Amino acid sequence: MTAPLEGIRVIDQTQALAGPYCAMMLGDMGAEVVKIERPGSGDQSRTWGPPFIDSESTYYLAVNRNKRSMTLNVTHPQGKELLYKLIDGADVFMTNIATNASLKKYGLDYPTLESLNPRLIYASISGYGRVGSRADQFGYDLVAQAESGVMSITGHPGAGPMRFPTPIADMTCGMFTAIGILGALQARHTSGRGQMLDMSLQEGHMTWLENYAGAYFATGENPMQYGNRHPQIAPYEPLQAGDGRWFILGVGSDNTWQKFCAVAGLDGLARDPRFTTNSDRVRNYDALMPHVREALLQHSADEWMQILREADVPVGKINSVAEALADPHLLERHFIVELEHPTLGTVKSLATPVHMSATPLRYDRHPPLLGEQTEEILRELGYGADQVSDLRQAGVV
Repeated sequence: MTAPLEGIRVIDQTQALAGPYCAMMLGDMGAEVVKIERPGSGDQSRTWGPPFIDSESTYYLAVNRNKRSMTLNVTHPQGKELLYKLIDGADVFMTNIATNASLKKYGLDYPTLESLNPRLIYASISGYGRVGSRADQFGYDLVAQAESGVMSITGHPGAGPMRFPTPIADMTCGMFTAIGILGALQARHTSGRGQMLDMSLQEGHMTWLENYAGAYFATGENPMQYGNRHPQIAPYEPLQAGDGRWFILGVGSDNTWQKFCAVAGLDGLARDPRFTTNSDRVRNYDALMPHVREALLQHSADEWMQILREADVPVGKINSVAEALADPHLLERHFIVELEHPTLGTVKSLATPVHMSATPLRYDRHPPLLGEQTEEILRELGYGADQVSDLRQAGVV
């Protein structure tokens, strides 16, 4: 079966996480992705570790499948010429070069590439976007987490600022970039022309404020840290069972509240006007939760899982990473990708969580070794063996 982006060619001149994560998703959807890397060193994430598997960092391996790697010195005149040849036949070009000045210096700014290929979708990823007073400032995931406001509301009340443990700002920007590229490709069907995507880590991460931003716009009140408590739903948080283990209780509707009270022996609370609606429960949270916590001491966590699921009350086990990755349900849905690597054996990674019935995603290329397909790509451009050898000796590839 044909993958959804079959026939789309992506030249990915990004490194680290946001861009490579985006390009991997495009590759999973069937696009041909050529990963441009510096000769000798490659993507900086190749060195981010430990852990490593032999010489490859697990960080790099996690977000670089379904690509071909080509080493190319874009600062060399012949290197720029080669890159232009690739871009001339491409549908998408991705870059995360930090500043506008550097893009112009290397001839990789949008006006230059648009004149070369008017149908090109040009996806720029940077800390703060390409326009505005901070356009040329360097940006990183952790800085975006801080400046977005999200870090100020993460963690328990009174505690210091808390970083989200995964690079969520990078991954979010990567996902929005993929969405933008798909939209631009669709728009090109009508217009016949490409366009520039100006993607910002800061803006991408600010989307996680969602309900907090809405509440602030309405009230002018600065949100606080709530810890594990939800600011607008109750009870909706981790709670402790009688055996000391924690689990998730998610009472997201008034009907679910009644079901929970019926199986938890809280008939009195179900009739209490202080707790009738979700808004009532949120307003009277401090009066509500001692009763809920006491009731949950009646059974073990496993017993509550069974009782609450049978009553159609949302509940969840708090898995370790190892437990989550071994979930039989996810394995049944083929969410763990296994690819054979030429030097590392079987390499595992997480699938892109998009399941399409007619044009399924595919996983057929291992994360490439540095420059693994350089000669292959050059031959596709018409270069012979002697020319390839000359380019290597000149430090172009």
